[in-house]
Amino acid sequence: MKKMEMEASVLAALAAVIVAFILLVLPHLRKQSLSQDNRRRQLPPGSFGLPVVGQTVGLLRALRANTGEAWLRRWASDTALTAKSSTSFNSMVGRRNIRELVGDDHRRVRAMMVQFLKLDIVRSYVASMDDEVRHHLRAHWDGRTSIAVMPSMKSLTFDIMCTVIFGLGRADHAAVRRELSAEFQQLVRGIWAIPVNLPFTSFGKCLAASRRGRRTVGAIIKEKRAKLESGHSSPSDDLMTHMLAEGLADEEIIDNVMFMMVAAHDTTASLLTFILRHLDGNRDAYGRVVAEQQKVARSKAPGEALSWDDLGKMKYTWSAAMETLRLVPPVFSMLKRAVEDVEFDGHLIPKGWQVLGAMNLTQQDPAIFPEPSRFEPARFESPIPPYSFVAFGGGARLCPGNEFTRVETLVAMHYIVTGFKWKLADGCDGSFSRYPMPSPAQGLLINIEPIDTTTTVAAGISK
Repeated sequence: MKKMEMEASVLAALAAVIVAFILLVLPHLRKQSLSQDNRRRQLPPGSFGLPVVGQTVGLLRALRANTGEAWLRRWASDTALTAKSSTSFNSMVGRRNIRELVGDDHRRVRAMMVQFLKLDIVRSYVASMDDEVRHHLRAHWDGRTSIAVMPSMKSLTFDIMCTVIFGLGRADHAAVRRELSAEFQQLVRGIWAIPVNLPFTSFGKCLAASRRGRRTVGAIIKEKRAKLESGHSSPSDDLMTHMLAEGLADEEIIDNVMFMMVAAHDTTASLLTFILRHLDGNRDAYGRVVAEQQKVARSKAPGEALSWDDLGKMKYTWSAAMETLRLVPPVFSMLKRAVEDVEFDGHLIPKGWQVLGAMNLTQQDPAIFPEPSRFEPARFESPIPPYSFVAFGGGARLCPGNEFTRVETLVAMHYIVTGFKWKLADGCDGSFSRYPMPSPAQGLLINIEPIDTTTTVAAGISK
């Protein structure tokens, strides 16, 4: 009898648990399930692609074939892109770079860079850039009949970066510059490599170059710290010394130096290369740039460096540069990470997801830029709608070095345009790949012919 009573009590208790589960827990679970279903339905449609690599392989193939815009349009036509991001960039330059920092850390490092790259200081760099450009053209262009533009511009922008931003002059740091250049050229190729870290993979080789480059930068920091502490340098001398004076840790300085090398080197080299390519294809625009630069040249004495006021007279040349950046932005797309849940166009982008922003599509919107594939610098002689041109980013993430890039570009264009005539070499069709950045076939091979600048200058002085 007692056994039967015990079994009945157990069954009753079990029944009570089941009833409680049905009445209390199950509705909550069902509600949670429905919430998750609704959340899933709100997510952007589409496929995550392959495990680990996501849609990366398809994008890289499109970039190599210069069909990236078509690849993006195919996805954007009926879906929001949800490809998983690669860690390659941060592996090459370091995770404490300004692009990856958020919140107070980002504001702190950005404020430091903006302080160093503010207008008054950039003005003082015009003469140094002028010297580097003239030195480069004498060493690599004079006496030649043809030039591969992209390699030449990479060498030039690297030299300007070393001298002006990092304080590594030609005379005192020639060996360090060569060493840093070799490692840097290697690590840049790893930014878009598939992150498989083995000694025989591209990523592994580029990562090794990054480590060697970081050691070189670390040695430079040690040297600059000693000079700063002994009073033989000041924070305004160069960006690395400025960061030391601001109290940044060595690791953070190295990460941001590596980032600046990428941002200030290949991007400007790409701009200078493709502006020559597009001017060759639009002889009216070419003629206007030549006329503008010759007018500036006629106002200068022989050997006199360009001034800040001279750059202000190069408005059409900068419009041509902006139009080049619109058509061929050096950075095809930008990855952004959602730091919290974001709702956009009826879809939920969960915290932690990566968003691929494609500036190529933004800057070729025919509603904003009629005949968007046509090279027409005059577009930028009038104001354009905000955030329709994003080659330098925007808002709180606006590139702090955009004025530096403008000065560097205008100084280089002045001496190229007034010193040489050029046209695409036979067999060079101007085609290019976008992997890992815009890269023209044959480095954009051009035929060059020197211009007698003494006649032009003399004509200006005699007026």
